[in-house]
Amino acid sequence: MRGLIIGFAVTAPLLLIMLWPHAPLAGIGILALSHALLLYPTLRPNVQWLGPVVTAFEPNDKEIWLTIDDGPTEDTRDILEVLEARGAKATFFVKGTLARARPDLIRAILDRGHTVGNHSDTHPSAAFWCLLPAALAAEIDGCAAAIPPTLWFRAPVGMKNPGVHPALRRRGMRLIGWSVRGFDTIGDDVGRVVRRIAPRVFPGAIVVLHQGRPMSTSCVARVVDELRARGYSLVVPADERLKTKR
Repeated sequence: MRGLIIGFAVTAPLLLIMLWPHAPLAGIGILALSHALLLYPTLRPNVQWLGPVVTAFEPNDKEIWLTIDDGPTEDTRDILEVLEARGAKATFFVKGTLARARPDLIRAILDRGHTVGNHSDTHPSAAFWCLLPAALAAEIDGCAAAIPPTLWFRAPVGMKNPGVHPALRRRGMRLIGWSVRGFDTIGDDVGRVVRRIAPRVFPGAIVVLHQGRPMSTSCVARVVDELRARGYSLVVPADERLKTKR
Protein backbone atom coordinates (compact mmCIF):
# COMPACT_ATOMS: atom_id res chain seq x y z
CA MET A 1 0.00 0.00 0.00
CA ARG A 2 2.81 2.40 0.93
CA GLY A 3 4.58 1.89 -2.41
CA LEU A 4 1.40 2.45 -4.38
CA ILE A 5 0.57 5.67 -2.54
CA ILE A 6 4.04 7.15 -2.89
CA GLY A 7 4.33 6.02 -6.52
CA PHE A 8 0.98 7.61 -7.33
CA ALA A 9 2.05 10.86 -5.60
CA VAL A 10 5.22 10.95 -7.70
CA THR A 11 3.49 10.28 -11.02
CA ALA A 12 0.37 12.41 -10.46
CA PRO A 13 2.07 15.73 -11.43
CA LEU A 14 3.32 14.11 -14.64
CA LEU A 15 -0.19 12.89 -15.42
CA LEU A 16 -1.50 16.40 -14.82
CA ILE A 17 0.98 17.80 -17.35
CA MET A 18 0.07 15.14 -19.90
CA LEU A 19 -3.66 15.62 -19.47
CA TRP A 20 -3.67 19.41 -19.22
CA PRO A 21 -4.14 20.17 -22.95
CA HIS A 22 -6.94 17.64 -23.35
CA ALA A 23 -8.61 17.01 -19.98
CA PRO A 24 -7.39 19.51 -17.39
CA LEU A 25 -10.13 18.70 -14.88
CA ALA A 26 -9.20 15.02 -14.94
CA GLY A 27 -5.56 15.93 -14.34
CA ILE A 28 -6.48 18.16 -11.42
CA GLY A 29 -8.66 15.40 -9.99
CA ILE A 30 -5.83 12.89 -10.18
CA LEU A 31 -3.45 15.30 -8.45
CA ALA A 32 -6.00 16.02 -5.72
CA LEU A 33 -6.58 12.30 -5.18
CA SER A 34 -2.84 11.66 -4.84
CA HIS A 35 -2.60 14.38 -2.18
CA ALA A 36 -5.60 12.98 -0.32
CA LEU A 37 -4.11 9.48 -0.29
CA LEU A 38 -0.98 10.90 1.35
CA LEU A 39 -2.71 13.22 3.79
CA TYR A 40 -5.24 10.73 5.14
CA PRO A 41 -2.75 8.23 6.63
CA THR A 42 -0.53 11.13 7.70
CA LEU A 43 -3.20 12.90 9.73
CA ARG A 44 -5.03 9.79 11.00
CA PRO A 45 -2.80 8.32 13.72
CA ASN A 46 -3.69 4.63 13.48
CA VAL A 47 -4.12 4.36 9.70
CA GLN A 48 -1.43 1.98 8.42
CA TRP A 49 -1.27 2.77 4.72
CA LEU A 50 2.26 4.17 5.07
CA GLY A 51 3.54 1.48 7.44
CA PRO A 52 2.70 -0.50 10.57
CA VAL A 53 1.33 1.21 13.67
CA VAL A 54 1.01 -0.71 16.93
CA THR A 55 -2.62 -0.37 18.05
CA ALA A 56 -3.03 -3.21 20.58
CA PHE A 57 -1.18 -6.09 22.23
CA GLU A 58 -1.74 -9.77 22.95
CA PRO A 59 -3.12 -9.82 26.51
CA ASN A 60 -2.81 -12.34 29.27
CA ASP A 61 -6.32 -12.13 30.70
CA LYS A 62 -7.80 -8.62 31.16
CA GLU A 63 -4.76 -6.41 30.65
CA ILE A 64 -4.46 -2.84 29.38
CA TRP A 65 -1.37 -0.80 28.49
CA LEU A 66 -1.58 2.73 29.88
CA THR A 67 0.62 5.23 28.05
CA ILE A 68 1.17 8.78 29.28
CA ASP A 69 2.49 11.43 26.86
CA ASP A 70 4.31 14.77 27.04
CA GLY A 71 6.47 14.47 30.16
CA PRO A 72 8.42 14.55 32.23
CA THR A 73 6.67 17.47 33.96
CA GLU A 74 6.17 18.75 37.47
CA ASP A 75 3.26 16.39 38.07
CA THR A 76 5.33 13.30 37.22
CA ARG A 77 5.98 12.39 40.84
CA ASP A 78 2.31 12.82 41.75
CA ILE A 79 1.29 10.57 38.87
CA LEU A 80 3.85 8.00 39.98
CA GLU A 81 2.29 8.03 43.44
CA VAL A 82 -1.16 7.50 41.91
CA LEU A 83 0.09 4.53 39.91
CA GLU A 84 2.01 3.06 42.85
CA ALA A 85 -1.02 3.23 45.12
CA ARG A 86 -3.09 1.31 42.57
CA GLY A 87 -0.53 -1.28 41.52
CA ALA A 88 -0.55 0.03 37.96
CA LYS A 89 2.33 0.20 35.48
CA ALA A 90 2.62 2.59 32.55
CA THR A 91 4.88 3.77 29.76
CA PHE A 92 5.73 7.47 29.71
CA PHE A 93 6.32 8.78 26.19
CA VAL A 94 8.62 11.70 26.92
CA LYS A 95 10.01 14.72 25.10
CA GLY A 96 13.78 14.87 24.76
CA THR A 97 14.07 18.51 25.76
CA LEU A 98 12.18 17.88 29.00
CA ALA A 99 14.06 14.65 29.72
CA ARG A 100 17.40 16.48 29.46
CA ALA A 101 16.14 19.16 31.82
CA ARG A 102 14.80 16.67 34.40
CA PRO A 103 16.84 13.47 34.36
CA ASP A 104 15.78 12.97 37.99
CA LEU A 105 12.20 12.44 36.82
CA ILE A 106 13.27 9.91 34.20
CA ARG A 107 15.11 8.02 36.94
CA ALA A 108 12.03 8.21 39.16
CA ILE A 109 9.85 6.70 36.41
CA LEU A 110 12.27 3.83 35.91
CA ASP A 111 12.85 3.27 39.64
CA ARG A 112 9.10 2.75 40.09
CA GLY A 113 9.11 -0.04 37.51
CA HIS A 114 7.64 1.91 34.59
CA THR A 115 9.16 2.42 31.14
CA VAL A 116 9.85 5.40 28.92
CA GLY A 117 9.29 5.80 25.20
CA ASN A 118 10.47 8.31 22.60
CA HIS A 119 7.99 11.11 21.88
CA SER A 120 10.36 13.24 19.76
CA ASP A 121 12.84 15.83 20.96
CA THR A 122 10.87 19.09 20.81
CA HIS A 123 7.36 17.79 20.08
CA PRO A 124 6.66 19.98 17.02
CA SER A 125 2.96 19.13 17.01
CA ALA A 126 2.02 21.58 14.27
CA ALA A 127 4.84 20.64 11.91
CA PHE A 128 5.97 17.06 12.59
CA TRP A 129 3.69 15.65 9.90
CA CYS A 130 5.52 17.60 7.19
CA LEU A 131 9.14 17.44 8.40
CA LEU A 132 11.83 16.44 5.93
CA PRO A 133 13.93 13.31 6.64
CA ALA A 134 16.84 15.16 8.27
CA ALA A 135 14.51 17.00 10.65
CA LEU A 136 12.63 13.78 11.45
CA ALA A 137 15.91 12.06 12.27
CA ALA A 138 16.95 14.94 14.53
CA GLU A 139 13.68 14.72 16.45
CA ILE A 140 13.98 10.97 16.96
CA ASP A 141 17.68 10.96 17.76
CA GLY A 142 17.52 14.02 20.01
CA CYS A 143 15.05 12.30 22.31
CA ALA A 144 16.90 8.97 22.09
CA ALA A 145 20.05 10.66 23.37
CA ALA A 146 18.20 11.91 26.45
CA ILE A 147 16.58 8.65 27.61
CA PRO A 148 17.53 4.99 28.03
CA PRO A 149 17.33 2.88 24.85
CA THR A 150 13.78 2.14 23.74
CA LEU A 151 12.16 0.34 20.82
CA TRP A 152 9.06 2.53 20.95
CA PHE A 153 8.30 5.85 19.30
CA ARG A 154 5.08 7.83 19.37
CA ALA A 155 4.74 10.70 16.92
CA PRO A 156 3.57 14.08 18.24
CA VAL A 157 -0.23 14.11 18.10
CA GLY A 158 0.09 10.69 16.46
CA MET A 159 0.77 12.20 13.04
CA LYS A 160 3.38 10.82 10.67
CA ASN A 161 4.52 11.23 7.08
CA PRO A 162 6.19 8.91 4.55
CA GLY A 163 9.59 9.56 6.12
CA VAL A 164 8.74 8.29 9.60
CA HIS A 165 8.67 4.54 9.01
CA PRO A 166 11.99 4.39 7.11
CA ALA A 167 13.64 6.44 9.88
CA LEU A 168 12.27 4.13 12.58
CA ARG A 169 13.16 1.00 10.62
CA ARG A 170 16.79 2.10 10.36
CA ARG A 171 16.85 2.49 14.16
CA GLY A 172 15.07 -0.77 14.93
CA MET A 173 12.10 1.09 16.43
CA ARG A 174 8.32 0.72 16.17
CA LEU A 175 5.60 3.33 15.82
CA ILE A 176 3.16 3.12 18.74
CA GLY A 177 -0.40 4.30 18.29
CA TRP A 178 -3.32 3.56 20.59
CA SER A 179 -6.65 1.80 20.85
CA VAL A 180 -8.51 4.35 22.97
CA ARG A 181 -7.97 7.98 23.92
CA GLY A 182 -9.93 10.32 26.14
CA PHE A 183 -9.04 13.69 24.57
CA ASP A 184 -7.81 14.77 27.99
CA THR A 185 -5.96 17.74 26.50
CA ILE A 186 -9.30 19.33 25.60
CA GLY A 187 -11.39 20.86 28.37
CA ASP A 188 -11.19 20.12 32.08
CA ASP A 189 -13.95 17.55 32.64
CA VAL A 190 -12.29 14.45 34.11
CA GLY A 191 -15.58 12.57 34.13
CA ARG A 192 -15.96 13.05 30.41
CA VAL A 193 -12.49 11.62 29.81
CA VAL A 194 -13.37 8.55 31.87
CA ARG A 195 -16.64 8.11 29.97
CA ARG A 196 -14.81 8.29 26.64
CA ILE A 197 -12.29 5.64 27.63
CA ALA A 198 -13.97 3.11 29.91
CA PRO A 199 -16.71 1.80 27.55
CA ARG A 200 -14.25 1.41 24.67
CA VAL A 201 -11.45 -0.57 26.28
CA PHE A 202 -10.91 -4.27 25.70
CA PRO A 203 -8.26 -6.78 26.77
CA GLY A 204 -5.06 -5.75 25.01
CA ALA A 205 -6.08 -2.13 24.48
CA ILE A 206 -3.57 0.74 24.50
CA VAL A 207 -4.88 3.79 26.37
CA VAL A 208 -3.29 7.19 25.88
CA LEU A 209 -3.41 10.00 28.45
CA HIS A 210 -1.26 13.08 28.97
CA GLN A 211 0.57 14.86 31.74
CA GLY A 212 1.47 18.45 32.43
CA ARG A 213 -2.11 19.78 32.50
CA PRO A 214 -3.96 20.97 35.63
CA MET A 215 -6.20 17.90 35.67
CA SER A 216 -3.63 15.31 34.55
CA THR A 217 -3.03 13.68 37.92
CA SER A 218 -6.72 13.41 38.81
CA CYS A 219 -7.46 12.21 35.29
CA VAL A 220 -4.93 9.38 35.53
CA ALA A 221 -6.29 8.45 38.97
CA ARG A 222 -9.92 8.37 37.84
CA VAL A 223 -9.20 6.42 34.66
CA VAL A 224 -7.10 3.84 36.49
CA ASP A 225 -9.72 3.48 39.21
CA GLU A 226 -12.47 2.91 36.64
CA LEU A 227 -10.45 0.39 34.66
CA ARG A 228 -9.50 -1.54 37.79
CA ALA A 229 -13.14 -1.53 38.90
CA ARG A 230 -13.94 -3.21 35.57
CA GLY A 231 -11.44 -5.95 36.33
CA TYR A 232 -8.49 -4.77 34.26
CA SER A 233 -4.85 -4.77 35.29
CA LEU A 234 -2.51 -2.14 33.87
CA VAL A 235 0.75 -3.57 32.56
CA VAL A 236 3.62 -2.78 30.23
CA PRO A 237 3.65 -5.58 27.63
CA ALA A 238 6.79 -7.05 26.14
CA ASP A 239 7.56 -5.86 22.63
CA GLU A 240 6.83 -9.27 21.11
CA ARG A 241 3.22 -9.01 22.35
CA LEU A 242 2.50 -5.82 20.39
CA LYS A 243 0.14 -6.00 17.43
CA THR A 244 -0.50 -3.73 14.48
CA LYS A 245 -4.07 -4.96 14.09
CA ARG A 246 -6.68 -5.53 16.78
